[in-house]
Amino acid sequence: MTEPIPLTHRETLRIMLGLLSALGTAMIGATVIANALPAILLDLGGSPTELTLIFVASLTAMTVTMPIWGKLSDQLDKKRLMQVALVIFVVGSMLCGTASSAPWLIGFRLIQGAGMGGVTVLTQTILASVIPPRIRGRYNGYYGAVTTTATVSGPLVGGLIVDAPGLGWRWVFFVCVPLAVGSLVLLQRFLKIQHVPATVRFDYAGAMTIAGSIGLLLTWITFGGELFAWRSWASAGLVGSALALLAATVLVERRAADPLIPVAIIRERTTALAIVASMVVGMSVFGASVFLAQYFQSARGISASLAGILVAPMMLGSLLGAVASGQLITRFGRWRRFLLAGAISLVSGLTLASTMSITGSLWTIVIAEVLIGLGMGLLMQNLVLAVQNTVDLPDVGTASAAVAFMRSLGGTMGVAILGALLASRLGTLEAAGVPTPDAYAQATGSTFLAAAAIAVLAVLAVLAIRETPLRTTIRKTPAPDPQPLDSAQ
Repeated sequence: MTEPIPLTHRETLRIMLGLLSALGTAMIGATVIANALPAILLDLGGSPTELTLIFVASLTAMTVTMPIWGKLSDQLDKKRLMQVALVIFVVGSMLCGTASSAPWLIGFRLIQGAGMGGVTVLTQTILASVIPPRIRGRYNGYYGAVTTTATVSGPLVGGLIVDAPGLGWRWVFFVCVPLAVGSLVLLQRFLKIQHVPATVRFDYAGAMTIAGSIGLLLTWITFGGELFAWRSWASAGLVGSALALLAATVLVERRAADPLIPVAIIRERTTALAIVASMVVGMSVFGASVFLAQYFQSARGISASLAGILVAPMMLGSLLGAVASGQLITRFGRWRRFLLAGAISLVSGLTLASTMSITGSLWTIVIAEVLIGLGMGLLMQNLVLAVQNTVDLPDVGTASAAVAFMRSLGGTMGVAILGALLASRLGTLEAAGVPTPDAYAQATGSTFLAAAAIAVLAVLAVLAIRETPLRTTIRKTPAPDPQPLDSAQ
């Protein structure tokens, strides 16, 4: 296969507009429901367990389907796949908005989540298929900014929609539809991507074992301590089954002719370390926004809408980190220093957030949010860039999906595990007679301290990554001096 024809900066921006509008819509769709759950419960009824499932269903479907979308993108037309993913997302969103009961809404959220998984992975894959790594940092910065900003702002958007006269919780889902349709139009008009027809060989056994193991693991994390005790036969059965399927996945993928997640790619040093760091970033992206919003409401007595606004400093930090690092990486061709700065900023922000109290200064929390957001922006897309630089074009979808998959899994697991820690600590403090607002502030601080300890893994992973020069070609071929191509952009 020949090297794809380089795009002009204007052509790239047109494609980016369609891709980022689709990505932002999908990411908002994942978290926009957070502040709408009380209204949904009031209208549709349902148990606390069903309420939890409504929130996590889309995240679970998104996580489980990511490797599948990534593998398909290496074999099929990426543009058509993106259109399919957007259609699935639109259909799922419309069905969610018309749901008549909690069980139906849970099922429709699974459909919506499958579309989200495709949009998330295919955006990264398409970028890697049209832009060489040496200049991709500039555009990846925009990607990272949109991802974190949309994810963190989702609860705020949801709260504003629910509180708006004449709207209500159903519009939380309907509002995503015109944005996704607009993205479809833009991509159909401007996205031109080379595709060479090839024989499709799908790893069905790998897909089933991966989906089964992750599904069981997320079920255990989500409902542990609620439907069953952490130390119980039910808990042991779920964990044992998940580990057995995980072991089966390794065996299946090692023997498959065209594995869903090639072991050789995952074992590559940069990819393996980037996966570890991505899990930590995922935990921070989802966990920080959720627990900070809860702290503002439960400890400070702030309304849901204002709580969403107070999380804005984290979005600004993320935007600054993603865009600035993307521009600098494109200019100098060095990326590891930005990963290290991001990991240190993330640990520092989480540690500072752990000092929050009911009477402490809000400025301390604002500074912590900026540091956390800066860490997210510096890490998220630059980890993907580092991995994409190590693989050739035929494997870029699989490699990108592996990183996105682990980031999403880390986010889902992080929220569940840290949420369980928060609940346990809160119960202990209230039992000791501490007033609920103060107890909530202390428990949230303990949760962020635990998150900071976990985030140290990101620092260690980045320190162990070896920096390799960013190639100037889309395909993995010997690269000439990068300066002329960089200047042309």
